[in-house]
Amino acid sequence: MSIKVKEINVKSILTKTNVPIGDYAVNPYVGCAHGCKYCYASFMKRFTNHKEPWGEFVDVKYWEPIKNPKKYKDKILMFGTVTDPYQPFESKYKRTKTLLEELKDSGIKLTISTRSDLILRDLDLIKTFKEARVSFSINTLDEDFKKDMDKGASIERRLNAMKELYKNRIYTSCFISPIFPGITDVEKIINKAKKFCNFVWLENLNLRGDYKSRILKYIEKKYPKLMPLYDEIYNKGDRTYWEVLNASLKKYAKDEKMLYVRDDDSKWADFGKPPVIVNYFYHEEVRQSAKK
Repeated sequence: MSIKVKEINVKSILTKTNVPIGDYAVNPYVGCAHGCKYCYASFMKRFTNHKEPWGEFVDVKYWEPIKNPKKYKDKILMFGTVTDPYQPFESKYKRTKTLLEELKDSGIKLTISTRSDLILRDLDLIKTFKEARVSFSINTLDEDFKKDMDKGASIERRLNAMKELYKNRIYTSCFISPIFPGITDVEKIINKAKKFCNFVWLENLNLRGDYKSRILKYIEKKYPKLMPLYDEIYNKGDRTYWEVLNASLKKYAKDEKMLYVRDDDSKWADFGKPPVIVNYFYHEEVRQSAKK
């Protein structure tokens, strides 16, 4: 499969956001070669006029160098809100690395979300940012299921990259997202990653838009026995599965002496300590309710 690549100029690479855990969104690319089947960011096609399927186009962004990066001191910049900043084309274009170099010594607080171990290329650069945090998306330990869902680095490579960053005292998160009911073994993933991550973030599979039918067709074909469960959750709105999973994980966390919190990103586990587990099930609804 060929991917259409286009270089574009943008006015600014930083976008203000009202997300509770950040001040600015940073996406050095439009589109993503990882082509995750469940990616909510596929909605971006509505604004970019791309006719290609999601995962088959990437726009490479160029911007004027940031003149006064220190004005962003203490602001949280989130790299990778709608694209992976370390997707394969970063090897060639280095747009993420370029921006990190521009922001060096600015005093900003950096968070990065990725599915790639290419981030290790910039390890020394990332270490210069105070309290930098890197999140790796891992929702399975089954490489075959991973390959069905995305073209990111293997799970083993993601875990090894997480371990290397943690060893260098960069705060790491194991982002178990999205959790596929009946498929994602959350406790097994936590047990695999808990010795080299400071956080475990949990997010439910939220099916909406054009990828809902795509995922349900996949489940029907590959996991037909799970179709009644998916029908209850995604067609009938039953949340029993998530309530039971929440209760089970609370007990697991207590037994493992891990802090378990709901929609709270403020508590950090120190290095060498068990990670904090943060449950973000239906967090968008919780956030909207909090505003009322």
